[in-house]
Amino acid sequence: MTESTLSAALEREHREIDGGIETYATLLAADSADPAPLLRAMTGLRRHIYLEEEFIFPPLQAAGMTMPVFVMLREHGELWDAMAELDELLDSDAEPQTLQDACTGLLARLDAHNSKEEPIIYPQADAQLSDEATARLHTFLAEGTTPHGWRCAQATR
Repeated sequence: MTESTLSAALEREHREIDGGIETYATLLAADSADPAPLLRAMTGLRRHIYLEEEFIFPPLQAAGMTMPVFVMLREHGELWDAMAELDELLDSDAEPQTLQDACTGLLARLDAHNSKEEPIIYPQADAQLSDEATARLHTFLAEGTTPHGWRCAQATR
């Protein structure tokens, strides 16, 4: 891992996830609907949400960041549900425009979420997490996976 801070590594993941969704949307527009980039991005986003909710948010809440973490958890639930909707659309062979709209909606949610998370949550993670917790997170970023069946705290679907 080349990033020296958790925030740099997590922001890189944001760009990779967004890029996968954008690639799929571009393929849809070109009438080449291979869902592989979207599926990789959603797997990455689920993993990203897992690591935040399990490793980052608890120590930040303990440090007094209850309201910002609450907002992030609520938005994670919305993102999770949007991905569940996309899964259903893919399974139903939905029209390309419907899939395009769902991707656009997910990207808009991600943009709104990341624009708060990156300047508020990530600098605090860099400052508040112990060296041991930071090392565990770097290891997870390099090789960790979401446990089978795990759902984010605020998911409704």
